[in-house]
Amino acid sequence: MPATQRQIERAILQRPMPPDHLQHSRMHVGFKPDDDLLEWVKRAILSEAGPLFNPAHKHLRDASLAFLWTNAPNSRGGHAVAGMTEKPISQGNKWAKARHDLQMDQWFGRNIEYLITLDAVYAAENPDINFCALIDHELYHIAHKRDKDGGLAFNKETGNPVLTLVGHDVEEFVGVVERYGPGAAAGATAELVRVANLPPLIGAAQIKAACGNCLRLV
Repeated sequence: MPATQRQIERAILQRPMPPDHLQHSRMHVGFKPDDDLLEWVKRAILSEAGPLFNPAHKHLRDASLAFLWTNAPNSRGGHAVAGMTEKPISQGNKWAKARHDLQMDQWFGRNIEYLITLDAVYAAENPDINFCALIDHELYHIAHKRDKDGGLAFNKETGNPVLTLVGHDVEEFVGVVERYGPGAAAGATAELVRVANLPPLIGAAQIKAACGNCLRLV
């Protein structure tokens, strides 16, 4: 049964806030893992019974995800970064790899397949609906990988979906759409225009800062 508008609003209002010491200042940089945020995402967005359930993320229900808050400033190409999804991989020499692995273990105490880092200052200053849109955006970057025949790929040993990082559905210049219309645009621009003219399923939101993945993958 679809969630009622009241259930949706309650779930949005219940979204976890970043730690107090990271919300209001960038003077003393810090990082803080947040398993409460992970549980909220699982309960509200990934669960079929969740009020913000998104079936597009069903392949993430058993994925090893983690969330990390920070007040460290981040920008690319002059755009402030609000969030970034990555596959934490230790690189470099043996000490660098050991240091990375130790940090992940101290933060989360488990193996992490995908790490979503969020700007705590941005999250504290923006409306709840904008934060929910940002979380959905970051989750969309983790896709169910396709096999060589175009079918969905699954791990042969565990049966779990094979995941991969992806860019946007839509990759086009505004000027092309302005001059030639959405039908001439690359990717799924025409479909984006269609759904943009429909009422939002959750609520009207605006992500005022960039996503680190999007700027990196462009």
